[in-house]
Amino acid sequence: MHRISRRLVAAAVLAATAACRPDFELKNFTATDALYSASLREFERHHWDNAILGFEKLTTDLSPRDSLLPRSYWYLAEAHDRQGEHLLAAQSFSRLTETFPEDSLADDAALQAARSYRKLWRKPQLDSQYGETAIASYNTLIGLYPTSPLVAEAQKEIVQLEEWFARKDFDAGDYYFRVRKCYDCAMIYFNSVLTKYPNTATAREAALRLVESYKAIHYRDDASEMCTQLRQRFPKDEKVGEVCRGVPDVAAPKPDSIPAPPVKPPPLPAS
Repeated sequence: MHRISRRLVAAAVLAATAACRPDFELKNFTATDALYSASLREFERHHWDNAILGFEKLTTDLSPRDSLLPRSYWYLAEAHDRQGEHLLAAQSFSRLTETFPEDSLADDAALQAARSYRKLWRKPQLDSQYGETAIASYNTLIGLYPTSPLVAEAQKEIVQLEEWFARKDFDAGDYYFRVRKCYDCAMIYFNSVLTKYPNTATAREAALRLVESYKAIHYRDDASEMCTQLRQRFPKDEKVGEVCRGVPDVAAPKPDSIPAPPVKPPPLPAS
């Protein structure tokens, strides 16, 4: 009983405190500097809805030459991101970079826009549209601000995204390989991994699956060429030894490159 009573008292105190705190209403702020200060205070208190209301109004009311405008875009984007509204966050970050490319926050905003788009691509097997937009945003940072200390972070995160792109193509190929037994279809996707993302960890898996596809349809020369490359790159790899067992090396290995797929990959069936 005492424990329940203490909880009720605590709840009552919290309710009273909330009731005493004045509501954040835009009509109470007639000056933009006062609204900026109040919105920033709401942001620092983690009142994301109020911060969004305030900074959103500032982005429409402030003069393009006002130094508070890029900061308003920044905090608006941050508040959206903290609220889980990653698309709106990315758009506000991008607006800052596009409108104020010389601002000290511009390269930070480009990086955060890319990260917000990346958050929208939750799994490799899903539509990669936001992943592609994230790559474009990272490249905006690298292209516009090549001396920025953030470039190294952008490049590292591009590598992580490329792994997801490679995995998406590999999974599509693996579906045709294992489920549909359409080896020609599978080869298109595995070749895509090797062509576009040769330095990813998934590239090794795609090369092994490609050998198995070649063997399944008796493309002996292609299997030999791929096994030669795999043995050279992974000389002690047990899986390479297993998949390439009995496949001879080519007499004169060709360059370590795979031609682009000659036809468009077939669409995956609806799940």
